[in-house]
Amino acid sequence: MSNNNVQNTHNSLMMRDLHGALIDIVSAMNRPQRDDELVREAGISLDRALFRLLVAVERLGPIGVVELAERIGLDYTTVSRQVAKLDSLGLVTRQGSAADRRVREAVITTDGKLMTDKLDAARERMSRAIFETWDERDIADLVRLMRRFADAFSPDRNEGLKNGPQPCPSTKR
Repeated sequence: MSNNNVQNTHNSLMMRDLHGALIDIVSAMNRPQRDDELVREAGISLDRALFRLLVAVERLGPIGVVELAERIGLDYTTVSRQVAKLDSLGLVTRQGSAADRRVREAVITTDGKLMTDKLDAARERMSRAIFETWDERDIADLVRLMRRFADAFSPDRNEGLKNGPQPCPSTKR
């Protein structure tokens, strides 16, 4: 057996382990009980379906409903109704897109930003328990490598996924 075959087998096992870890993380983060706990910890009153969209608008906005639906993995009509609800609660507002007049973009309001700040603070408090036994350097490495991995999936890098690994411009080595 050549060293190349051994290396390929090792890499295949690592990719399988990585995929399994990602499934475990996404599954844990998508549990309704976790969302309820986060909302309680933040001291806010907002339906779990709405708080996910609110956070997405704050992080990604201004953003059109179609793009938001694609990123969240829900259908357009559901997201459109939920964004309308956030708008009626004064947490987001909708405006015309500068790039495409047909698109109405969701934008976080001051009240919406205050709410996402509370969610961020609660998420940080809850995360401290996870990382309390970790070295600071390990946490920094995890954040750096997760950002690098996430950047590799960005829409403008899809060609890179077809053509193999590409250097990640936002990550310095």
